[in-house]
Amino acid sequence: MVWLNKLKNWGQWLSLYLWLVSGTIILTINASWLYFVNAVSQKLGPSVNLSLGRLMTNYYQLLAYLNFPWVPKLAMNDFTDSIGALRHFADVKNLFMLDYGVFIVTSVIVYYFYRRLKRQQQLWRFVLPMQAALWVPPLVAVIMAVNFDQFFVFFHEVLFRNSDWLFDPLYDRIILVLPDTFFLQCFVLAFVIIEWSFAYFLSVGKCALRDLD
Repeated sequence: MVWLNKLKNWGQWLSLYLWLVSGTIILTINASWLYFVNAVSQKLGPSVNLSLGRLMTNYYQLLAYLNFPWVPKLAMNDFTDSIGALRHFADVKNLFMLDYGVFIVTSVIVYYFYRRLKRQQQLWRFVLPMQAALWVPPLVAVIMAVNFDQFFVFFHEVLFRNSDWLFDPLYDRIILVLPDTFFLQCFVLAFVIIEWSFAYFLSVGKCALRDLD
């Protein structure tokens, strides 16, 4: 039974990390305010002869398709996509659904895990795992900063089984209003959120340690 307890313990810590990562992804992909800032600062609407309001409407239509399982078909008012682009967005939607599924399942596990640690006065156990985790986002950020284009390509090659993500602006005008700088800022936002999350749980653990003194 010892090995079973160890397996359960590892599973709970893994669930905590997955919960934080999946939650970070959810917050990042739904940060429509960040896209709005890019749309204004880079004048993305005029680049495709659309007003800011109309561009944001199309963006919300894209988000609705990617986020909601009951939206089975991508339909934007001002953008028609090629078969390859539609296939790519369908793949992205599947990844979104997977992320939401992971978040929901791990939320239950993390809730009971946290409650047990708090009841047993063991929240101090967050300290070492979170101290180690705090190094990961900066390390990935440095790798990304060295060559973002190469990182971006590698990121897509890992997540997708084909090259449908390579849009042709002649057929898929949507790529003209989804600049690389926007995706770079999404990565930066995700790093900030996950780093703050690790720091928060670390502070919880340190507070618990002080309470034991």
